[in-house]
Amino acid sequence: MDVNVRAMDPREHINEEPRNDFGDLMLGFTGMFGFMFVLFFAMVIIKFIVG
Repeated sequence: MDVNVRAMDPREHINEEPRNDFGDLMLGFTGMFGFMFVLFFAMVIIKFIVG
């Protein structure tokens, strides 16, 4: 009894890009932190200039 069945193994990750997930996480965290850091000091400087 030879049945032609192709079971999909979820561990194969066929459509997933081979990227470094932790590196992506740290890049996103660092980028957002840097953006908020610059934005914070820009707002502080504007506050002192305006009044």
